[in-house]
Amino acid sequence: MNKSNEILIFVEDLHKVFVTEEVETHALSSVHLKIRKGEYVAIAGPSGCGKSTLLSILGLLDSPTEGSYQLNDSPVADLSASQRARIRNREVGFIFQSFNLIGDLTVYENVELPLTYQKMPKAQRKERVQTALEKVSMAHRMKHYPAQLSGGQQQRVAVARAIVTEPSILLADEPTGNLDSANGDIVMEMLSDLHKSGATICMVTHDPRYAAHAKRTIHLFDGRIVEDEYTQSEVM
Repeated sequence: MNKSNEILIFVEDLHKVFVTEEVETHALSSVHLKIRKGEYVAIAGPSGCGKSTLLSILGLLDSPTEGSYQLNDSPVADLSASQRARIRNREVGFIFQSFNLIGDLTVYENVELPLTYQKMPKAQRKERVQTALEKVSMAHRMKHYPAQLSGGQQQRVAVARAIVTEPSILLADEPTGNLDSANGDIVMEMLSDLHKSGATICMVTHDPRYAAHAKRTIHLFDGRIVEDEYTQSEVM
């Protein structure tokens, strides 16, 4: 189990309000959160409680209405769009429920894409992509296209794309949501292995069975953290 006193994510008094015409929706209210390097955190709660909104803010895909957010000791709430995109590309790995692979790119090219944005040399990109695909047991499918893969295989490729940049944190939004239970279990085992090798993971899930893989579970209800619990045992 990874233990570190180094704080990777520090959120203080975070609020998110969505305004449509005359309706105000308070998606997040007074959220305080610290995530240390090497932690495996699940964000759990019922539909509409603010889980995905919080993950979007942590991943710099959205901004809070109020409050402060520091990633790796750097305030990020007031950064420009280009600054946020650059940090997102280097510091954050995303795993989405819907895979979000590009259909006309091969498996290799999908995984390589974040490194291309970093302008990484070709030889280094090749080594990184090969390593990432080997970690998810998909190196033998690198020349295939997403449409030629099963849902479980596509999600494994999505995991490879998320880890290829060696990000500070992996953010997973219902990573098993579009998978059957067998493939869902495979993806969860993969995340557990990545955590054991040192990855920091923050995962949104509504499934208590999958939340149990994490070493800490944060329960949200109506946009507020109502419970923050640590588990003592490893899930095999």
